[in-house]
Amino acid sequence: MKKIDYTTQPPRDSGELLNIYESLGWNSLKLTVNDLEQMCTQSWHAVYAFDEQQLVGMGRVISDGVVTAIICGVCVLPSYQSKGIGKEILNRIINHCEQNRVIPQLMCVESLESYYKELGFKKFSIGMTKNMNR
Repeated sequence: MKKIDYTTQPPRDSGELLNIYESLGWNSLKLTVNDLEQMCTQSWHAVYAFDEQQLVGMGRVISDGVVTAIICGVCVLPSYQSKGIGKEILNRIINHCEQNRVIPQLMCVESLESYYKELGFKKFSIGMTKNMNR
């Protein structure tokens, strides 16, 4: 694998975001390229991982910029998983939160709990969601 480049600059082609979401089965809401682009531009912070010009991973944060930061949308193309890309994205996000003195938090499925524990996260509450028709 070549060197992966990490940046806060989104991909030129937002279709690459859609490609990652669909490759992971994350697009049950039928998000469009425009929806994904808006999600990223309206996030407080985002990190993108590129192999050459190809987007291979990303993660973003929504935050009030003072107390709380919610990490969401951390994803890596399946063919690039288990190579440390997700951890590097998270480390960069955590570093940005620490520099800005906001507390990084996240919600994840139980199967990923040990992954996040390795990065210093600990379980602290019960997450809940309300299903909505979109």
